[in-house]
Amino acid sequence: MRSFNLAKPVDMSTGFKDFFDTIGLTGGGLVTKGIAAVIAVIAVRMLLQLSSDPKGALRKGGMAIGTLFVAVVLALYGDTLFSTVTEAKG
Repeated sequence: MRSFNLAKPVDMSTGFKDFFDTIGLTGGGLVTKGIAAVIAVIAVRMLLQLSSDPKGALRKGGMAIGTLFVAVVLALYGDTLFSTVTEAKG
């Protein structure tokens, strides 16, 4: 009978460090994604709580869209943005 292998075996005996290396995240990257997720939830909540006043709704909606944009940028480029802070030479 033929052996059907979908993926090569990965040794994860050293714990979470190996796991995060396989998915391409560091501890700092994981924290950045978590912060971005919290900001995105806050932005969606802001969008759902818009008032019936058109002027106030436009202002609050713009702030919510801006907050959502910040969350998306942080999720996509947060590890690159904060890597300059954590890898200080000196």
